[in-house]
Amino acid sequence: MSSISYKDAGVDLELYEQAMQKLPQHMRRTHTPRVMPLTGGFAGLFRLDYNSRLFAKNYSDPVLVSGTDGVGTKIKVAVAAGRFDTIGIDLVGMCVNDCLCLGAEPLFFLDYLALGKDDPELIEQLVAGVSEGCVQSGTALIGGETAIMPDVYQPGDFDMAGFSVGVVEKKKLIDGTESIRPGDVLIGLEASGFHSNGYSLIRKVVTDVGGLKYDDELPEFGKTVADLLLEPTRLYVRCVLDILFYYRAKSVVRGMAHITGGGLPGNVERILPQNCRVKIDKSSWQPARVYSWLQELGHVAESEMFNVFNMGIGFVLVVNPYFADSIVRQVEKHGIPASVIGEVVEGETGVELV
Repeated sequence: MSSISYKDAGVDLELYEQAMQKLPQHMRRTHTPRVMPLTGGFAGLFRLDYNSRLFAKNYSDPVLVSGTDGVGTKIKVAVAAGRFDTIGIDLVGMCVNDCLCLGAEPLFFLDYLALGKDDPELIEQLVAGVSEGCVQSGTALIGGETAIMPDVYQPGDFDMAGFSVGVVEKKKLIDGTESIRPGDVLIGLEASGFHSNGYSLIRKVVTDVGGLKYDDELPEFGKTVADLLLEPTRLYVRCVLDILFYYRAKSVVRGMAHITGGGLPGNVERILPQNCRVKIDKSSWQPARVYSWLQELGHVAESEMFNVFNMGIGFVLVVNPYFADSIVRQVEKHGIPASVIGEVVEGETGVELV
């Protein structure tokens, strides 16, 4: 009887090593001076005490902020379209935008990839996307894991997860439940598209109801279906950190929300204190055409659209009304359209769309 190897079980160690050799270049381009070199280690090293734009060299009372997430079934669109260059940006965005909501400067990022078989080209494309997301958000990619599990994932399938760590001085921690008050206003920062939420509904509408293929051209957009659906999540880190640096007093920006699954109502409510209610004026911004296109294609109720998707607002700042116009101008300097979309009033905790 001949011997059985790991390769016979579906894991080719030579191919795996080939893939791993392609990744360090994508990690190095994200490294900041706070990343400590470590050859052949089992983990990554990052110095907390180091000069940065927002913080002095010595923190007085630093709080580490962490977040982890994936990109959901948007992966199924990437697989069907055979395009893997942007999904890593989504992964970074879903994690660092969350940490940002507490006023934290994202420091470093770790990724986890799981595949059904070794595929050096695919792995490199995925990590290159993660690297790009880290560069855009000023976050260091200091490590990760690639798992080959042939009995768990079918050939061609994969999954991704990310983990981000940030830091904020305790006295600068932004927790809306401690600071938001009636009279504050909401500033909505434009989304780049669906970001990474609601893709189970999107795929059902597009392929099952609409009968579209991902390579179909959409003349009204001048794009294919895949182009539209694989637009990566917008990263708000540099923009929001600049605002927090410019308006250093906690009395200016009082709360922040990353608009992910649950839409504006579900995510804004998470940061509200008791007896504070938010009224969002739906007429105060114009969602991109992609939302009404999907709604019309699938005959989706408006209430369902607002409960599932960001509807064109990817991030919300709750601010002192005196500074609202100035903050909108600051956001737009970063090339992100923004507008005042609502206000905080006294009442039962919740979000009302008017």
